[in-house]
Amino acid sequence: MKRKIFVIEDDQPILDLMELLIKKLGYEPVLVAHAPESLEMIQHDPPALILLDVMMAPMNGWELLAWLRKDKNTREIPVILFTAAPSVKEKMAQMDDPHLGMLQKPVSFTELKAEIERFLS
Repeated sequence: MKRKIFVIEDDQPILDLMELLIKKLGYEPVLVAHAPESLEMIQHDPPALILLDVMMAPMNGWELLAWLRKDKNTREIPVILFTAAPSVKEKMAQMDDPHLGMLQKPVSFTELKAEIERFLS
Protein backbone atom coordinates (compact mmCIF):
# COMPACT_ATOMS: atom_id res chain seq x y z
CA MET A 1 0.00 0.00 0.00
CA LYS A 2 1.35 3.41 -0.98
CA ARG A 3 1.74 6.02 1.71
CA LYS A 4 -0.66 8.94 1.41
CA ILE A 5 0.36 12.55 1.07
CA PHE A 6 -2.41 15.11 1.54
CA VAL A 7 -2.07 18.20 -0.65
CA ILE A 8 -4.14 21.05 0.79
CA GLU A 9 -4.08 23.84 -1.78
CA ASP A 10 -6.78 26.17 -3.16
CA ASP A 11 -5.22 26.63 -6.60
CA GLN A 12 -6.44 23.85 -8.93
CA PRO A 13 -3.53 23.99 -11.42
CA ILE A 14 -1.09 23.53 -8.52
CA LEU A 15 -3.17 20.64 -7.17
CA ASP A 16 -3.05 19.00 -10.59
CA LEU A 17 0.71 19.43 -10.82
CA MET A 18 1.32 18.13 -7.30
CA GLU A 19 -0.81 15.08 -8.06
CA LEU A 20 1.43 14.18 -10.99
CA LEU A 21 4.68 14.83 -9.11
CA ILE A 22 3.66 12.93 -5.97
CA LYS A 23 2.53 9.94 -8.05
CA LYS A 24 5.89 10.04 -9.83
CA LEU A 25 7.58 9.79 -6.43
CA GLY A 26 5.57 6.65 -5.65
CA TYR A 27 3.12 8.08 -3.12
CA GLU A 28 -0.66 8.32 -3.19
CA PRO A 29 -1.77 11.97 -3.39
CA VAL A 30 -5.02 13.02 -1.71
CA LEU A 31 -6.06 16.42 -3.06
CA VAL A 32 -8.08 18.83 -0.95
CA ALA A 33 -9.00 22.31 -2.21
CA HIS A 34 -10.30 23.73 1.09
CA ALA A 35 -8.60 23.47 4.49
CA PRO A 36 -11.82 23.00 6.52
CA GLU A 37 -12.67 19.88 4.46
CA SER A 38 -9.32 18.35 5.35
CA LEU A 39 -9.86 18.37 9.13
CA GLU A 40 -12.16 15.35 9.29
CA MET A 41 -10.25 13.55 6.54
CA ILE A 42 -6.97 13.89 8.44
CA GLN A 43 -8.47 12.64 11.69
CA HIS A 44 -10.25 9.72 10.02
CA ASP A 45 -7.32 8.60 7.85
CA PRO A 46 -4.05 10.32 8.87
CA PRO A 47 -1.59 10.73 6.00
CA ALA A 48 2.15 10.08 6.09
CA LEU A 49 2.73 13.75 5.26
CA ILE A 50 0.79 16.95 4.50
CA LEU A 51 1.77 19.48 1.85
CA LEU A 52 -0.02 22.64 3.00
CA ASP A 53 -0.58 25.96 1.25
CA VAL A 54 -0.28 28.89 3.65
CA MET A 55 -2.42 31.51 1.88
CA MET A 56 -5.99 30.15 1.76
CA ALA A 57 -9.43 31.24 2.92
CA PRO A 58 -11.56 30.85 5.00
CA MET A 59 -8.98 28.82 6.98
CA ASN A 60 -5.34 29.51 6.20
CA GLY A 61 -2.46 27.09 6.50
CA TRP A 62 -1.27 28.50 9.84
CA GLU A 63 -4.71 27.90 11.37
CA LEU A 64 -4.82 24.33 10.09
CA LEU A 65 -1.27 23.72 11.34
CA ALA A 66 -2.23 25.00 14.82
CA TRP A 67 -5.21 22.62 14.86
CA LEU A 68 -2.98 19.70 13.82
CA ARG A 69 -0.39 20.44 16.50
CA LYS A 70 -3.01 20.65 19.29
CA ASP A 71 -4.38 17.14 18.57
CA LYS A 72 -2.31 14.27 20.02
CA ASN A 73 -3.22 12.06 17.03
CA THR A 74 -1.96 14.53 14.42
CA ARG A 75 0.77 16.58 16.12
CA GLU A 76 3.63 14.49 14.72
CA ILE A 77 2.41 14.29 11.13
CA PRO A 78 5.09 15.97 9.00
CA VAL A 79 3.81 19.15 7.37
CA ILE A 80 5.54 20.92 4.51
CA LEU A 81 4.32 24.48 4.11
CA PHE A 82 3.98 25.39 0.45
CA THR A 83 4.06 29.13 -0.11
CA ALA A 84 5.12 32.10 -2.17
CA ALA A 85 5.26 34.33 0.95
CA PRO A 86 8.86 35.15 1.98
CA SER A 87 7.92 35.79 5.64
CA VAL A 88 7.14 32.11 6.29
CA LYS A 89 10.76 31.18 7.11
CA GLU A 90 10.85 33.74 9.94
CA LYS A 91 7.64 32.44 11.49
CA MET A 92 8.80 28.82 11.14
CA ALA A 93 12.07 29.59 12.94
CA GLN A 94 10.07 30.77 15.96
CA MET A 95 8.01 27.57 16.06
CA ASP A 96 10.85 25.06 16.68
CA ASP A 97 8.82 22.18 15.17
CA PRO A 98 10.91 19.19 14.01
CA HIS A 99 7.96 17.94 11.93
CA LEU A 100 7.71 21.12 9.86
CA GLY A 101 9.31 21.96 6.53
CA MET A 102 8.87 24.55 3.80
CA LEU A 103 8.93 24.80 0.04
CA GLN A 104 8.97 28.14 -1.74
CA LYS A 105 6.67 28.43 -4.78
CA PRO A 106 7.36 27.79 -7.57
CA VAL A 107 8.90 24.48 -6.53
CA SER A 108 10.96 22.12 -8.66
CA PHE A 109 10.54 18.35 -8.74
CA THR A 110 14.01 17.99 -7.17
CA GLU A 111 13.11 20.29 -4.26
CA LEU A 112 9.79 18.54 -3.69
CA LYS A 113 11.45 15.11 -3.72
CA ALA A 114 14.21 16.19 -1.30
CA GLU A 115 11.78 17.72 1.21
CA ILE A 116 9.39 14.75 1.13
CA GLU A 117 12.28 12.30 1.50
CA ARG A 118 13.64 14.28 4.44
CA PHE A 119 10.51 13.27 6.38
CA LEU A 120 9.55 9.94 4.85
CA SER A 121 12.84 8.13 4.13
